[in-house]
Amino acid sequence: MPRSKKRSNKGGGQPRRVQPFSDEDASIETLSHCSSFSDSVSVAEEGGDVCEEATQEDFEYKLKGFIDSTMDKSTKARQSALGGLKTAMASKILYEFILERRMTITDSIERCLKKGKGDEQCAAASLACLLCIQLGAGIESEDVFKTLKPIFKNILADGTANIQTRQACATSLGVCSLVAADDILDVYATMECFESLFAKSYVKEDGTRSVYNAQTTVLHINALLSWTLLLTICSNTEVKKILKKHLPKLPSLLDCDDVNMRIAAGETLALLFELARDVDAEFEYEDLESLCAKLRALATDGNKHRAKNDKRKQRPVFRDVLRAVEEGEFQTEMIKFGAERMYIDSWVIKRTYDAFTEFVGSGMNYHLQANEFIRNVFELGPPMMVDAATLKAMKISRFERHLYNAAAFKARTKARNKFRDKRVDIGEFI
Repeated sequence: MPRSKKRSNKGGGQPRRVQPFSDEDASIETLSHCSSFSDSVSVAEEGGDVCEEATQEDFEYKLKGFIDSTMDKSTKARQSALGGLKTAMASKILYEFILERRMTITDSIERCLKKGKGDEQCAAASLACLLCIQLGAGIESEDVFKTLKPIFKNILADGTANIQTRQACATSLGVCSLVAADDILDVYATMECFESLFAKSYVKEDGTRSVYNAQTTVLHINALLSWTLLLTICSNTEVKKILKKHLPKLPSLLDCDDVNMRIAAGETLALLFELARDVDAEFEYEDLESLCAKLRALATDGNKHRAKNDKRKQRPVFRDVLRAVEEGEFQTEMIKFGAERMYIDSWVIKRTYDAFTEFVGSGMNYHLQANEFIRNVFELGPPMMVDAATLKAMKISRFERHLYNAAAFKARTKARNKFRDKRVDIGEFI
């Protein structure tokens, strides 16, 4: 994200040449090595420092093989290598390893985006995000982003490009801009790029709405969510401009047939109202009653023409959105990771957390513990150093875990029963 940066003395060195993986080597078995690396490390600790060092060397050797395989002639091998690097970066902190090879990895991503197709391009776009998250906000990630940003924007603007690739680029461009953009004016320009996409779903001046297929709608949703993500770092002056331009139009997206578009629009409105009240405590929206009526209808939606799953999915979201718009409140969530806790107490933090989680997945808790950049974003301070004895003391026994899971299952079942259809079939009696 835009801020002053210091250049590292270390350059992006080329990795030593290792024998490329064949298609068979770069299979699911190879990928599983990365996903289970954290487990292998815990076993290595019990076996001693020698075993741990050997495991680390083996892991890095595999990563070097993945990097080399991104240049392989086989599409399957390239996709498999990209997947292996994604899994490793999502589950571990690899800053030192990546720092020396960042330009090689960037070149591979650039090549896959330009010459690859479909799934390969999507994997490369996701890997670009993870690379920036690993490097953090600094000159190194800036260099990566300056290389890839024009490619992302070209793909987004190309109506003939693969639609799934455009969807992936819309999401990746947003996160990479948040992490690595060094000029806030570049961020605003990127937001305009997103606006040109999702604004097509707005209702026109004559009251009509353009009809798009499901895949194009997903593209507009991704563009809207990335735009909302970058909105969290805009200046107060820019927020005022955006409020004037988009607040009257965004409510029209609540009438979209796609449930995910309705939810994305609702969360964007909640975040906009939150920012507006931060900028001006006396902020008032002229058409508040009409907007709240629409949000209340979505929070209690009982229309028979909509699928049950869609209604169940949107109701709790719009209850929270209505509370945010009407009363300026947010339902705080607690995230526990290791010995620490983080509280998501605003729509700004929620949008940022959701964006990072989309890429690191189940590794988010690990990154919250050890990734300095992510900890800085959420103001968690420097990573805590916890020794093995403390970690062991924090672990609960298998019996305690069983009791906890049983209690959680019982509570979850009770909660879900409230939403299940309680109608029963009545037999015919003679």
